[in-house]
This record gives sequence, C-alpha cells and structure tokens, in this order.
Amino acid sequence: CKVAAKQTRPLRAPPSSQDKIPQQNSESAMAKPQVVVAPVLMSKLSANAPEFYPSGYSAYTESYEDGCEDYPTLSDYVQEFLNHLTEQPGSFETEIEQFSETLNGWVTTDDALQELVELIYQQATSIPNFSYMGARLCNYLSHHLTISPQSGNFRQLLLQRCRTEYEVKDQAAKGDEVTRKRFHAFVLFLGELYLNLEIKGTNGQVTRADILQVGLRELLNALFSNPVDDNLICAVKLLKLTGSVLEDAWKEKLKTDMQEIIQRIENVVLDANCSRDVKQMLLKLVELRSSNWGRVHATSTYREATPENDPNYFMNEPTFYTSDGVPFTAADPDYQEKYQELLEREDFFPDYEENGTDLSGAGDPYLDDIDDEMDPEIEEAYEKFCLESEHKRKQ
Repeated sequence: CKVAAKQTRPLRAPPSSQDKIPQQNSESAMAKPQVVVAPVLMSKLSANAPEFYPSGYSAYTESYEDGCEDYPTLSDYVQEFLNHLTEQPGSFETEIEQFSETLNGWVTTDDALQELVELIYQQATSIPNFSYMGARLCNYLSHHLTISPQSGNFRQLLLQRCRTEYEVKDQAAKGDEVTRKRFHAFVLFLGELYLNLEIKGTNGQVTRADILQVGLRELLNALFSNPVDDNLICAVKLLKLTGSVLEDAWKEKLKTDMQEIIQRIENVVLDANCSRDVKQMLLKLVELRSSNWGRVHATSTYREATPENDPNYFMNEPTFYTSDGVPFTAADPDYQEKYQELLEREDFFPDYEENGTDLSGAGDPYLDDIDDEMDPEIEEAYEKFCLESEHKRKQ
C-alpha cells in the first residue's frame, strides 16, 4: 500500500529558469478569473470644435455671404468668385444674384467696369471648359448691372474687348503653337457668346448678336486659310457647337454660307496636308451636317407612309433575284419588269413548289437514276437522330 501511495503522489519537475508559468493547485484552478480593465482613453473630440472642411474644399461660400467686406479690392472679389464657379459650376443659379447685387454696389466707375470685363474675359479664355460658364455669366451681368457709363455698358465693353482679339485673327491663325492655342480659346468663347448672349429688343423680343454671327464666319475663314491640324480641330469644334444655329440664321437671310463652308472643308480634305485623323473628323462633320446636325423631326402620325416621305419604306421588303443572280427589291426602278420576268420564269416549273417538291408524280429520267437507298452509316445515324428526337419530345 505504501508503494501504491508513493506512485500516486504527483511528480514535480525540477525548477528551471525557463519555467515562468506558476504551478496551479486545485484551489487556484477553482479560483475565479480576474477581469483586466483597460485604461480609459480620453477623446480629443469636442462638440465645440470648428466645422470640418475636406481638403480642396473652397470656403468661399461663407465669406461670400458676408459680401465684399473681406476683400481688399474688386479684383480679389471677382477672381475669387470666378474660381469658385470653375470648381463648382452648379452654384451659378444660387449665387449669381447675390454676386450681381454686390457688383452693383462696387462697380461705379468706368475703370471698375473695364476691370470686371477683363477679368471675366481672361478667365473664359485661359481656363479650360470655362467658356460656357463665362458666356452665361456675361449674359446675366449684361442684363443686371445697372452702371452704364459713357464709354459703354457691360455688353458693349465686352464686345469691344472681343473685337481687339478678333482684329488680329489672321496673324494669330498663322502664329506659333502658343499663339494659336490662345486664339482657339477665344474662338470657342465667341461661339459660346453667340449662343448665350441675349439681346432684348424694344418690343421684348430676344435675339442673338448679329455682329457675332459675322465674326464667327470670318474666324472660320481664318482657320481654314491656315489648315494645320489644331486650326482644323478648332473649326470642327466651333461648327459642332454653333453649326445648326448658324445655318438656320443664314437660311432665314437666304444666304448659302454653310454650303460654302462645307465645300471648303471638302477641298481641305482633298488638298491639305493634315493628318488622317483630322481628315476623318472633317468628314464626320460633313456627315453630321447632312443629317441636319443630328436633329430629328418627328413625322406626323396621321400621314400614310410612302416612298416619298419615309426613307425606311422599303426596308422590310423582300429581295428577289433575276435569272442572272442580280438582286432587286421594290425600291428598284425596274421592279415591275423584273418581277414579271421572275413570274414568267417560274411558269417553266409548274409541277414544283418553291421547295422543289414534285407534285405531278411523273418520273424524271435524271431523278429516276438516283438511288433512294441511304448508306448504312447514314441510315444508322438518321435512326438514332429520330429516336433521340422522339425521346426529347416525350420529356
């Protein structure tokens, strides 16, 4: 018994320097686990912290609502607003009225008005994609700025500024790459002005500036007279932008200016040493104009479709073939004659349907010589096909 007791006593390993885990007895095994409480971290967030703005966000709106008191000069105020419109063009509708009211209290001299025109012109011709927004801004200010000095109102000074650039068009179109790039920006801005600048007549009617229409025609002449790639690309952009409106205006005056422009484009494609891609752009422009600049006019629903008023009239008509294998449809001028010939040709085969089935039962010397028996391999495959088809049908 002593020996047995001695064997049942737990053996203890000799102490080791690596043994860092304390020995657990039965009491420690039954003890409750200790809960470790993590230290509480103090937050640096505060309900009174200033409002957060993401990087790149313009805080212009806040200072804008306070008016122009925070800006030392008119130039700073206007430039800040122009930059704001460039970054956030969707704010135009909500902020343009306040901007105009502020300008009416600040722009009170000829020099201030001249400075305002120059700032907007520079922004519209130097910042990509601002030409449209600049034209809208010019149109709004031309109707809402109250100052009208002897030197001219806002619209008149704007057109005078554009005329300064317009007068050097021939030299600019022949200039270096930087000069041409600045000239192209002016051309596209003038196109946007033509579309957006509204002139109200004495009777309340709204028209476009005829002087801009004449100017665009001459600018196109300058571009086509120097048919390098970037000049031609600029001309294509201008015509895509204003072509439909220009042609409608010229047609009202019984002018053929657009046809002359298209003829000039075709001559450039044939003669100019421009790149293949630019020639393709010019041809696409001619195609666009031939489709009425992509405008679709809905046809009246009550009008019966005829070959004269519906270009798709013959689209679903069947195609026939003459005895020589030449196809023809109902759109062919000789349709009746060719179709009658086809009917007469079918009279030579009265005993056959269109699929060649013999209806007379009469023997044919050539067909009688054909062996009706199938090759064993083909016959086996055919029977297998029939069985599989029957099986699928029952399923």
